Amino acid sequence: MADWVDVARADDFLPGSCRTVDVDGVPIAVFNVAGRYHAIEDMCTHEAEPLSGGEFVGDTITCPRHGSLFSLLTGEALSPPAYEPVATFPVRVEDGMVQVKDDRFD
Repeated sequence: MADWVDVARADDFLPGSCRTVDVDGVPIAVFNVAGRYHAIEDMCTHEAEPLSGGEFVGDTITCPRHGSLFSLLTGEALSPPAYEPVATFPVRVEDGMVQVKDDRFD
């Protein structure tokens, strides 16, 4: 069973910001979307480019390399050249700490 990994103190993680963390070798980007946290694998499915370097508007992120748009809520690829979704991960706030985990192999 995967463990929860600390991302940042909720008080320090402002709306409209992103934090990245490594969870067992998997880069995960966690976004604060108007006070709600969403986490995706920090890697474009079109070409291995970190998504956290892209433009984050509302609940979408644009890949900085070729402009594919992804939903932060579902991981769905919303525009080409990416067609495959990115993995999403559960996020919680526990004792004031934003936490994420990779539960794909539990």
